[in-house]
Amino acid sequence: MAGTVDARLAKLGIELPAASAPAANYVPYTISGNLVFISGQITMWNGELKYIGRVGSDFSVDEGYQAARVCGLNLIAQLQAAAGGDLDRVKQVIKLGGFVNSPPEFTDQPKVINGASDLMVEVFGEPAGQHARFAVSAPSLPLGVATEVDGIFEIA
Repeated sequence: MAGTVDARLAKLGIELPAASAPAANYVPYTISGNLVFISGQITMWNGELKYIGRVGSDFSVDEGYQAARVCGLNLIAQLQAAAGGDLDRVKQVIKLGGFVNSPPEFTDQPKVINGASDLMVEVFGEPAGQHARFAVSAPSLPLGVATEVDGIFEIA
């Protein structure tokens, strides 16, 4: 039987990608007590890279928002794996960290990373989906992607 979060995903028409394997010498997530620390997730969708380029030159803020949303979907896929398949175990989205591949003059990082933040509230509701966050620029990101987001979550 589908849980509350799974039902919400279905109602919203949100499909989760397959949880990606790590690209280097690290694990996709670590659990310490009731906290899940998820490694940075990029714009990979079921093995295919999306949004290669820089926000502010190759992509608009709205496209960057969508790129960050893909990162958020990947975070939730990793979180689902960490929670043994049961997203109803998620008590709180604690913190997201957002990186935007952009030129030095770009200043709309918060608007871009809202793609991941808004998704967390859609999926987990309020107050569980509300979280602390940072959003910064980077001169480049792994594999040339537009965004990368990591996260800390509390589970039961």
